[in-house]
Amino acid sequence: MRRIASLLTGLLLIAAGGARAGDTAGAFDYYVLSLGWSATWCELTGDRRGDPQCADGKGLTFTLHGLWPQYENGYPDRCHSDQADASKAQTAAMADIMGGAGLAWHEWKKHGRCSGLPAADYFAAARKAYDAVTIPPLFAKVRQDLTLPASVIEDAFLEANPQLVAEDLSVTCESGKIDEVRICLGKSLTPRPCGADVAQDCRLTNADLPPVR
Repeated sequence: MRRIASLLTGLLLIAAGGARAGDTAGAFDYYVLSLGWSATWCELTGDRRGDPQCADGKGLTFTLHGLWPQYENGYPDRCHSDQADASKAQTAAMADIMGGAGLAWHEWKKHGRCSGLPAADYFAAARKAYDAVTIPPLFAKVRQDLTLPASVIEDAFLEANPQLVAEDLSVTCESGKIDEVRICLGKSLTPRPCGADVAQDCRLTNADLPPVR
């Protein structure tokens, strides 16, 4: 009976395309580079916390949410790794592109360990991937709430990044707001098509883009 219950649990997790228990560090198919619109995160989460990332004058547009190891369907989560955990200095060094050291530590625990890389190499890969993407400069000029089709965000990234094609990225929304741009990369950090569970674009035609702070 226990074996049947365990099998059913595993099948449900796989079907949902979600995290799976017992994942092995380094055993994954590709990366998702997740870029979050800072003002959306602040409105939905950061303001309640009084997070310094949300202070006026920061000027943050799309910040690095994370570099996530991914399966073709689903993703590994909180893997056991023989690598030493990230140090405070390593997580603090990511604050300039992630908005804060706290997120860097969370991302290391949830995703970084699954890369199989030492923390220094994982964060170096995340920075390299982030730096290789051109964030369209026009986003820095958003000084009031905009209502727009989510597809406009994707089009702007494709225009600014000719190395990408539509199959390589998706735009997500949360609570009616533009949330993230997710770009799919091979293990060498070159663009590649997203898996079916990642390639689910926000279809809103009236998504909210909160202003830069």
